[in-house]
Amino acid sequence: RSHLHAAGHICVLKDVFRYESPTEIANLTSADKFDAALAIHLYKGGRLLQGSRIPFGIIFGGTDINEDIKYEEKRRIMGEVLREARFAVAFTMKMKELAAAEWVYTWKKIYVQTQGIKTTPSETFDWCRFLQNADIPTDRDNLHVFLLICGLRRVKDPLYLVDVFSDWHRKDPSVHLGIIGPAVDPLFTNEVKEKVKRAPGIHLLQEMPQDDLHAAMKRCFAVVNSSISEGMSAAILEAMDLDIPVLARNIPGNAAIIKHKDTGLLFSDPQEFVVLSKSLMNDPIMEREIVKRAKDYVKKHHSWECERKAYQTLVLRLQ
Repeated sequence: RSHLHAAGHICVLKDVFRYESPTEIANLTSADKFDAALAIHLYKGGRLLQGSRIPFGIIFGGTDINEDIKYEEKRRIMGEVLREARFAVAFTMKMKELAAAEWVYTWKKIYVQTQGIKTTPSETFDWCRFLQNADIPTDRDNLHVFLLICGLRRVKDPLYLVDVFSDWHRKDPSVHLGIIGPAVDPLFTNEVKEKVKRAPGIHLLQEMPQDDLHAAMKRCFAVVNSSISEGMSAAILEAMDLDIPVLARNIPGNAAIIKHKDTGLLFSDPQEFVVLSKSLMNDPIMEREIVKRAKDYVKKHHSWECERKAYQTLVLRLQ
């Protein structure tokens, strides 16, 4: 939104979960006299713009191309949305290729633009209070806090590492895993809460403002991603920018931005996660080298300024 505001556009954010049909969105755009729309997620957002009275563009989310495409009805709807869209944005060339393989006519209208990253850690963040609120002991010198940042929904699989991490914590009380993010799926959130209650060393934390979250990331030992599917994880890129090592599940979306043992660590199962975490803890030279290369990678490939220029140019296609 800030990119579009900076170009002089008025941009209003709407949550797709509050709307059920294209008719509701058509009434909204007509009543408020919107000139154009930009939907995030080809299925969840795009389906609401079918038959739209105003021009629109699409930003792929990741689960749309990686998961929703497997279902015939969703695939049909997404194809129709793409036919109507002025343009679409994919975070990676691989994502563009997957979409264009399914809908050949879309190749020329899909643009590849990586996520731009800008971190703003709060200078007044209280790490000790953060630990106390999470029930993590503050009297240990060798504390290793891992943060898993995600919306609480099944595709993010926040419970994937819970059992093995809890076993590890029993043997080494210095390690703690904090799961932090919004309760996107209320039923699944209750499932997570019940599981975490019975898992020593695992802490479910309240969602927090981005500046504080960046500050917490900066103080943790590593950032973790255990998703089943990802488009491009902003949390991973933000950790890289903040000089924090990343351990991520070895899935296409993560492997697209992490080179194993070069800019981060990729694990294929929970046991490998623990092995790699221990190697990172025991090898500070490797940790420093990974962090440095990751920072350089983000600077080179995920420029916030380049992203701003790209979206300011693309939105002109909606005139």
